[in-house]
Amino acid sequence: MSFAAHATQLLPTLEEPPMAVQGRVTRIVGMTIEASGMRAPIGALCEIQTPHHPAVIAEVVGFQQSTLYLMPVSELHGIEPGARIQRTGLSERVAVGPELLGRVTDALGKPLDDLPTIRTNATLPMSGSAVPALKKAPIHEVLDTGIKAINACFTVGQGQRMGLIAGSGVGKSMLLGMLTRNTKADVVVIGLIGERGREAQEFVSEILSREGLKKSIVVIAPANSSPVMRRKAAERVHVIAEYFRDQGNQVLLLCDSLTRVAHAQREIGLAIGEPPTTKGYPPSVFSLLPQLIERAGNGRVGSGSITAFYTVLAEGDDRSDPIVDIARASLDGQLMLSRELADAAHYPAIDPLGSLSRLMHQLVPNSQRQGAAKLRNLWAEYQQAKDLIDIGAYQSGSNKALDAAVDLMPEIRAFLQQDYLERVDLDDAQEQLDRLLDDIE
Repeated sequence: MSFAAHATQLLPTLEEPPMAVQGRVTRIVGMTIEASGMRAPIGALCEIQTPHHPAVIAEVVGFQQSTLYLMPVSELHGIEPGARIQRTGLSERVAVGPELLGRVTDALGKPLDDLPTIRTNATLPMSGSAVPALKKAPIHEVLDTGIKAINACFTVGQGQRMGLIAGSGVGKSMLLGMLTRNTKADVVVIGLIGERGREAQEFVSEILSREGLKKSIVVIAPANSSPVMRRKAAERVHVIAEYFRDQGNQVLLLCDSLTRVAHAQREIGLAIGEPPTTKGYPPSVFSLLPQLIERAGNGRVGSGSITAFYTVLAEGDDRSDPIVDIARASLDGQLMLSRELADAAHYPAIDPLGSLSRLMHQLVPNSQRQGAAKLRNLWAEYQQAKDLIDIGAYQSGSNKALDAAVDLMPEIRAFLQQDYLERVDLDDAQEQLDRLLDDIE
């Protein structure tokens, strides 16, 4: 026997101490619950007993030595000093399966549609099943969104991730509704996160309608839900989308909004002592968002795809907002919505100058790329001289390109607008763009 083997035999056997599953609440500061006397990993769900109220569910979000930091999933009412807390069987796994189609749930999978509890035969971890970057199938198929401006000028591919970036009240939800109605997809997964409860109800009952809901799964965590619920809702919709993608489906993922997810993580991070950085966002926000975005996209060769649209709120119409910046850096393109266009009843209020599809060049023929570029050039020429045109100081004939822009601007505006209930497929959109630009040399 070697010396090393003999020495190993002489060492005492170190057994892992049993994990204590019960403890006591020692302190509550704001929304942060501190507990001691138990062990639980980050992300574990725990139940806090209250004598006169329903039990409070909370998630472990951090720890310091033997103290656990938790944040509530439900209301904090009824918790007393020294209240008993224990780990529950509510693990971080998501029930997945075709049984989810047509259903509306909260961030924990509980039905919100007054229908029976959803029972499935499969579950996936909340962390999802990431596909290595070099194993993902390339994006080469065009996605027909049914929206003229997108199909012709900012063509999107199956598996692409796009942002809808705008300030409040500029039409993000309206454009999201048009995408829901018009886009060709096998399954639509919708996350309504941090939005008003009224908007969520309208989206399900009016925008989706009974027919659209049949192939959709909706997860709702409204503005009055806890930050843990809002973050979990974002994670849940990605897990569900991954499941259907891996079953070979073309999935449309709509997340409204990525900014509210960042706000939820900011609340969690600051509550457990993370240092604030730009605009008060802690570092965990800037790691969470790219992780979520990278979970969308194409799966392995032979599986399906997740085409994702994330709404991003530019607070105060500030396009240099840190969440807008990280979204632009992480996504495969963006549709910038203009308040000026929205105020002029121009819908969808897509600004051609700020919008971009990074994959359009590999999805469409050169003639379409040139047509889209020409339309943006005309729009840019007009915008640069708009003040002179408005006061009548521009003299026709001094700039040939601007003359063409001024002559065609009514037709360009009409082309970029579309009725909420109208659908324009890829071929029709390209044909209309070609007709618009036919007379330009």
